[in-house]
Amino acid sequence: MLAADPEWSPRPAAAARAEEPTVAADAAAKGGRVGVVLVSHSREVAEATVQLAKAMVGSGDVAPVYAAGGTDDGRIGTSAERIHAAALEADEGQGVAVLCDMGSAVLTVQALLSGSDDRVLPAGTRIVDAPFVEGAVGVVVTASVGGDLDMVLAAGEDARNYRKG
Repeated sequence: MLAADPEWSPRPAAAARAEEPTVAADAAAKGGRVGVVLVSHSREVAEATVQLAKAMVGSGDVAPVYAAGGTDDGRIGTSAERIHAAALEADEGQGVAVLCDMGSAVLTVQALLSGSDDRVLPAGTRIVDAPFVEGAVGVVVTASVGGDLDMVLAAGEDARNYRKG
C-alpha cells in the first residue's frame, strides 16, 4: 500500500501542462534532452511501446524516442545495427537511455557499450534496469520534461517498485 505524500497538493492540469514545455525548452537550450531507445526482440512490441510512452507524455513536446526491435530481416531477435542507428538518431548530446526487454537485447547493448564492436554508441549511453513497458513510460515522460540522464534512469528504475496489487 502506498503511503500518503504529505507534500502533495493538487494542481490544475492546465498549470502542469503549461510548465512542461518550459522545462523541455530549457533542456533544449542546454543542448538537447536525453534520448531514449527501446530495444525489444519484437519490432511490433518496440514500436507499440514507443507509441504508448509518447501518448503518456500528453500534449507536451516528446523527447527523441526510437524503437529498435527485431532483426534486420523482420524476424524476432535483436540487431546491433538497429540499436546503433536508433541511438545515433536519439542522441541530442545529453545521453541516451536504452531500455531492453530481455536476454540478447541486453547482451547486444552491453557488447555495443563495451567497445568490442566497431559501432560506437553516443557518449552517455546507459542501459536502464527496469521493466520494459512501465520503465519506458517513466523514462520517456521524464526525458520529455527535461530530466537529466540520472533522473531519466531513476524514473525507469522506479517502475520496478510499482506495485499493482
